[in-house]
Amino acid sequence: MRKILTFTLVVFMLLVCLSACGDENTSSVSDATSPKADEQPTSETADPSEESKPAQTEEDPGMKALTMKIGGTKVSVGWEENASVEALTESVKDKPLTIQMSMYGGFEQVGSIGKSLPRNDAQTTTQAGDIVLYSGNQIVIFYGSNSWAYTKLGHITDKNAAQMRELLGNGNVIIELSLE
Repeated sequence: MRKILTFTLVVFMLLVCLSACGDENTSSVSDATSPKADEQPTSETADPSEESKPAQTEEDPGMKALTMKIGGTKVSVGWEENASVEALTESVKDKPLTIQMSMYGGFEQVGSIGKSLPRNDAQTTTQAGDIVLYSGNQIVIFYGSNSWAYTKLGHITDKNAAQMRELLGNGNVIIELSLE
């Protein structure tokens, strides 16, 4: 009887995880960063040899910079120079993008961008403050650490690990991306 109950529970959990991964347009992200047995990290950028470089967003006064607010708090971000950040910046050109984030794993907040962006995933060990793209259509902000294949988007530069945990570790938040 105990084996049947355990088997049933495992099958149920597998079905819940698979159903959450089935629709790219869903805003519910219950299994956003867990590795799956048959999933291989992929690279879908036009130039696979592209390396991420920190962006120079505030040096040109005529150029609008991509900005982020977390729960209404503006944070300073050192954005990467890559096709993903360029596409994200282009997507907020006409109006800000508001993303409902969800806590996941006790170390990150995850939210659907609503569309797929170019990606150049690489095995990464994240730190508090890192902002990454997962599966091409989800933004992840870390207040802890994880290791998985992501595309780096940027890093929050004005908050330490304790401040990131305070900002993100107490429940779901809303982030806003805009140009300033």
